[in-house]
Amino acid sequence: MAATLRLEVVTPERMLIKEQVLAVTVPGLGGELGILPEHAPLLSELGCGPLTFTLETGQKKSLSICGGYVEVLPDRVRVLATLAEFADEIDVKRAEEALKRAEERVLHPTADLDTARALNAMKRAQARVAAAKLGSAKS
Repeated sequence: MAATLRLEVVTPERMLIKEQVLAVTVPGLGGELGILPEHAPLLSELGCGPLTFTLETGQKKSLSICGGYVEVLPDRVRVLATLAEFADEIDVKRAEEALKRAEERVLHPTADLDTARALNAMKRAQARVAAAKLGSAKS
């Protein structure tokens, strides 16, 4: 049996994952973090993007996450996400439409636009689209 690590992904609303995996990739604030068993301990803030993981069976799965923290220990990865959803829960067409609206808002701002809020909405939409596409590619 290959070396594994325990992946736990939670949001304030629910526990999404609690299982043994072979590898995890999370969207750190400064870029993607690839994590394998026996990884050096670290704590990082999360950005928005797809979290991908490989089950012991070799099957790959993905989630969309945005915000929060990840704690990595040699045998465990804990993700405390502000927002997270499984790729197969995402309506791709609706997510793509939300991304187009968010991009339009950012590209053509109005006087009353909250720029930070518009950029965050765009990042969330990008993360959802990316995770949904990864999820559909692996099905």
